Amino acid sequence: MIGSMTLPLAPDELLSTTRSVRKRLDLDRPVPLELVRESLEIALQAPSGSNAQGWHWMVVTDPELRAGVGRYYAQAFDAYRNSPLYAGRAGTGHSPERHAVQERVTSSAEHLAEVMGRVPVHVIACITVGEELPHGNQAGLWGSLLPAAWSFQIAARARGLGSAWTTLHLRYEKEIAALLGIPADVRQGVLLPTAYYTGETFRPAAREPLDRVLHLDRW
Repeated sequence: MIGSMTLPLAPDELLSTTRSVRKRLDLDRPVPLELVRESLEIALQAPSGSNAQGWHWMVVTDPELRAGVGRYYAQAFDAYRNSPLYAGRAGTGHSPERHAVQERVTSSAEHLAEVMGRVPVHVIACITVGEELPHGNQAGLWGSLLPAAWSFQIAARARGLGSAWTTLHLRYEKEIAALLGIPADVRQGVLLPTAYYTGETFRPAAREPLDRVLHLDRW
C-alpha cells in the first residue's frame, strides 16, 4: 500500500532533479523503513525481460553491517582512485566549465567513500542469475534489474529521500555477499545508499547538448 505524502513535483521535474546525492546525505536522521518499502513497491512496477521479475532487494540498516559494507566500499574506491578511469581525470582536456563539474563530482565521490558505512540505509539491487554470469550480451539480464533500481531512486526522491548510484562495491561482491548472506546464485547490480538530504531541493544538471548525441535515421 502506498500511503505517505509525496513532494508536489511534476513528472519532468521529478525525472530531471533526481540526482546522485553524496555530500548532502543526512547521516544522522533516521529513515523510516516504510518509506523504503513504499519506494520499492514502486520499483516493482518496472519492466523485466519476459516479466521474469527475478530481482531481489537487500536493504541494510544494521549499523555493523553498514560499517562492513562501508569498509569494502572504501577499499574499492581507493583502487578506483588509482585507476585511469578515475573521475578526477575525466575533465582533462575539456572546457573549464566541464573540468569544474568533474572536480565537484570527484570531491563528492570521495566524501561518499569516507561516510558510506554511516549512511542510514543501503539498498542493494540484486538479480537471480545462477552460479555464473551469462557469456556474451548481458543487456537483457541487467535490463531486467536496473530500470527498477532507477525507479526506486525516483520514488525515494518523491518522498524526500536522496540516493546515489554506485557499483564500486562490486569489486568486493563476493565478500559483501558473504557478509550479508546473499546466495551464490544471486548477483548484485547496484548499491543505492539512501538517506534524507540536507538543503531544500535540486536542480537539473548541466548536460551535453542533445544534438551532439542524437543520430536520426543514420549515424
